[in-house]
Amino acid sequence: MNIHITMVPLVSLIAGILILVMPRLLNFIIAIYLIVIGVIGLFGGSHFHLY
Repeated sequence: MNIHITMVPLVSLIAGILILVMPRLLNFIIAIYLIVIGVIGLFGGSHFHLY
């Protein structure tokens, strides 16, 4: 059985958990999230898969 996890939902999940745990870092976490999503979008997110 293969499990394919794309990067965008994984980054979103990690960002959401960090915001719940440390709400004071909200701006910092959102900035990093947007940068990571932008980089994934520029380099073609379909090529990034974790197996």
